[in-house]
Amino acid sequence: MLDSGPLTGKHLIDGAWVAGGETFTSRPVTGDGFTVCSGGAAEVDLAMRAAETAFRTYGWTTRAARADFLDAIAEEIEARGPTLTEIGTAETGLPAARLEGERGRTTGQLRLFADHIRKGDYLDRRHDPALPDRQPLPRPELFMIQRPIGPVGVFGASNFPLAFSTAGGDTASALAAGCPVVVKGHPGHPGTGEVVAQAIAAAIARCGMPTGTFALIQSHSNTAGEALVQHPLTRAVGFTGSYRGGKALFDLACARPEPIPFFGELGAINPVFILPEAMAARGEEIAKGWAASLTMGVGQFCTNPGIVVLPDGPAADAFAETAAAALKDVGAQVMLNDGVAAGYNAGVDRLSKSNALTQVMRGPEAPARHGSPAVFQTSAAEWMQHRDLSDEVFGPAGILIRAKDERERLAIAEGLEGQLTATLQMDAGDIPAARALMPVLERKAGRILANGFPTGVEVADAMVHGGPFPATTNFGATSVGTLAIRRFLRPVCFQNLDAALLPDDLT
Repeated sequence: MLDSGPLTGKHLIDGAWVAGGETFTSRPVTGDGFTVCSGGAAEVDLAMRAAETAFRTYGWTTRAARADFLDAIAEEIEARGPTLTEIGTAETGLPAARLEGERGRTTGQLRLFADHIRKGDYLDRRHDPALPDRQPLPRPELFMIQRPIGPVGVFGASNFPLAFSTAGGDTASALAAGCPVVVKGHPGHPGTGEVVAQAIAAAIARCGMPTGTFALIQSHSNTAGEALVQHPLTRAVGFTGSYRGGKALFDLACARPEPIPFFGELGAINPVFILPEAMAARGEEIAKGWAASLTMGVGQFCTNPGIVVLPDGPAADAFAETAAAALKDVGAQVMLNDGVAAGYNAGVDRLSKSNALTQVMRGPEAPARHGSPAVFQTSAAEWMQHRDLSDEVFGPAGILIRAKDERERLAIAEGLEGQLTATLQMDAGDIPAARALMPVLERKAGRILANGFPTGVEVADAMVHGGPFPATTNFGATSVGTLAIRRFLRPVCFQNLDAALLPDDLT
């Protein structure tokens, strides 16, 4: 029950819990809501000014001190584990096991970045010794190192109240880099966000970090988000959410007098290509696996496999029948919030009215804040003529695209927009067909996987969770994995400086 949690509904700014702005009442799935402050430009300004002040100290802390700080945040989150599970399940409807797993992922990310910065490889240190006798001109002594960029704004995500929100990957990587963070909390789980912010505040006190190193601004309107992107002290923004919201904020970031990088993850339809040999050998198995992946978490993952490209023919008929049978007993399930559910059901209604699609199955009518699975199918020709079919429907809805031959399969791949993932279901005999797709898919997706499904993003050094636009707003970045730290660093060259003036990591 939410009313049993130690919740204030306030913002955390410069180490203090403060009220500010109008208020709203949270809308949990179970239990009573509570009153939450909805901050705006004034609260963002206070937080950003405190972050800029903190940066003058935090940006020059040692890697060891920041690593210990990240470890302390992880420990403080774990200490609040039962409270986070209780409040998180009430607010989002996610099962306790899912939130406990996500909590482990959140603390694992923090510790991964702690280990990463202790090693120091991310600094990309370079040194060119002076060559005073070089002709025709001497060469100066040059040092280069990656340095933190300054205060970073982070937006909490609706579908990951822990791993992509208050202390999620964007926050962890920015803090690891040496950048203070101001989080715009998601209104769908304000209680969860507040408890995590309490954990970060406790870690700040434990480790003696500046109080402005982290802030949480609660808000249920666009005002705080727009102010965070446009504030002159904001140096970069991390965002996970919808295309519409992310694109609007991206445009604001680009329109500033001094544009800043906006690292937005905007979602994708994550195509699955089933190649002929795999289809013939294990089409039924793949259909069942795809159905399970499609409905995992009520389809509320940015890596949800929304389309399947499969060879046309009797095997495609069997695939559709197997998938429909696997989904028929999946009832309506509660979704993260009213807005997500409304958007999903509107998207399914739109697909059901398309003349380019035929319905394979559609689950029972869903009550408020619920979603039921739905699957449609179409031909490759129809798919390529109706570009609106490729718009993401965030939830457990999928489209089967029947391709007559390799030419159509390749044309579908070439017509795709940027994706987070692309999957190949293939057997040994499919290598030539897969090889033909690889040059296309490599340019379309940030992660290409074989004989699995994309609804699992490993937190590891080599992971890329990103992709070409519109999957993300920056194709050269990732929001998962240790490469994520590079988003919040910039290279600085030091020429002929006395050693006393160089960063400690260079001396």
